[in-house]
Amino acid sequence: MITKHLGHKIAILSLLILTSGISASAQRNRSRDWDGYPNWGGSFDLRQTALNAGYNEGSKEGRNDRSHNRYHNYTDFSAYRNANKDYNSRYGDRELYQRYFRLAFENGYDTENPGANRGNRDRDRDGDRNRDRDRDRDRNNDQHRGRNWDRYGQFGGSFQLRQTALNAGYNAGIKQGRDDRKRNRHRNYDDFSDYRNATTDYSSKLGDRELYRRYYREGFENGYEDGYRGY
Repeated sequence: MITKHLGHKIAILSLLILTSGISASAQRNRSRDWDGYPNWGGSFDLRQTALNAGYNEGSKEGRNDRSHNRYHNYTDFSAYRNANKDYNSRYGDRELYQRYFRLAFENGYDTENPGANRGNRDRDRDGDRNRDRDRDRDRNNDQHRGRNWDRYGQFGGSFQLRQTALNAGYNAGIKQGRDDRKRNRHRNYDDFSDYRNATTDYSSKLGDRELYRRYYREGFENGYEDGYRGY
């Protein structure tokens, strides 16, 4: 009877270990499923290269920290801060590449090194993001740029591309902002298809489509806030 009981417990324990291994493997596989990551635009090669490079670097650092029974914030790693491994100018927007890279790095690190410190690390990261958002909101409140395009970012591209994108984005944004002001509501920019698509008035003769979208969205954001504040 004791032998039978012992055998039954061993079988259950073996099943739990096997299930745990399968679950961990599935988690790793999902983490490399690039279709499960956000798509913020850019070319296929830019996105895939950045996600792959970021995940590989994050996994490497995660495994190393796990073997030493320690945890780091992502920003402790130069690879995360620079976020330019495997980047090539032919891919396009460098900042967009870095955004994809860092997201995948975080997932790679956490997949290989999950632990009790995760909550603190996530809170630190969320705090940084909140501070960034607050800083950007304060900047927008203090600096009314309106249609003074000289006060907007310079990310490259032709004069015509930049002016057309900023003007189109601002016009779409201020229209939506005024409408939301009347309805006493304030929405996220991503709620608007115009902002997500960011291609109004775009023509291939202007040049880089992704660069156009970047200018467009900056114009939209400022236009929306101006419309919402009653400018």
